[in-house]
Amino acid sequence: MARIVMTDDGIVFDGRTLEQRPLGGAETSFIEMANALAARGHDVLVCNKCDAEVVHRGVTWRPIGQGVPAEADLYIPNRGDKLLQHCRKAGRVIFWIHNPAGYLLKWRYQWKLAWRRPVIVFSGASHAGTYPAWAMAGGREIVPYGLTDLFRHATPRDCAPPPKAVFTSNPLRSLDWLLDLWESHIRPAVPGAELHVFAGTATYGAAGQAKAGRMGPVLEHAAALADQGVVLRGPVPKAQLVDELATARALLYRGDIGETFCSAVAEAQAMGLPAVLEDIACMRERVVEGRTGWAVKGAEAFAERAIRILSDDALWQAMHRDCLKLQNTWGWDQAAAEFERIAGL
Repeated sequence: MARIVMTDDGIVFDGRTLEQRPLGGAETSFIEMANALAARGHDVLVCNKCDAEVVHRGVTWRPIGQGVPAEADLYIPNRGDKLLQHCRKAGRVIFWIHNPAGYLLKWRYQWKLAWRRPVIVFSGASHAGTYPAWAMAGGREIVPYGLTDLFRHATPRDCAPPPKAVFTSNPLRSLDWLLDLWESHIRPAVPGAELHVFAGTATYGAAGQAKAGRMGPVLEHAAALADQGVVLRGPVPKAQLVDELATARALLYRGDIGETFCSAVAEAQAMGLPAVLEDIACMRERVVEGRTGWAVKGAEAFAERAIRILSDDALWQAMHRDCLKLQNTWGWDQAAAEFERIAGL
């Protein structure tokens, strides 16, 4: 058993939050990794902006203001440069990042990375490609996010469902674009189709409230298209999202240049939903092209694939089976095992 310390200085959350309310991908992944490492027998302490100390699923969560231990077998600072200065006697350091790595080129990061020499963990090949070869690091590794276990137990459906598409990402990530395409091309070609939008500010805590002014017009746009089959649902906890995906037919998502993994697509794929994406950033990494979905170029190709998957039952059945066969094998236990390998535990 190893002593593992993890730190985060972003929004307020603890291990229980994932079961209580919607949460962003980086925070979800952080909780899942802590839980998986504890389940593999390690002593895991998380120091972050939680409200009070709590033990949940074998992980101790402690307010970071109470201090970070100086020693650990493995120290995992999450994203922030100030966190690199803690736990100075750690045996190994993994610096886990979730956004495109250009921000690491700032001097306040580079001098700390040069001094601390952590292994930087990226979530995919396109993510790793955002950090130039000359930049400071003590090593570079790729560890894809695991799938939350809730999404890994879908069973094949006997018949194709009604044409219900879903959007489950940040509304600022091209939801406006999708709504325009839905109104002008997709819905007219598939009368009766619905687009359920699971999006809102609650997923992002205080950061979401700060962006409410920008999200508001996009969500209002969605609400205004109720007569075109758009259903504004708001964000929901993971347990409810599983039930929603189990009745849906496809995920439609353009993607975003700031995306480095996209758990929303991975979750839908694991549940057997074909995905129509645009070939932006990491989107191509999330589908097996032509078998579990498509990552296309341009609005016209996107609309054409969306119409096909919403209207062709035989195609849907084949892609649904391939999603379940190919896209739900990598969980957080496997991702935690990779962190162990990197750390030599």
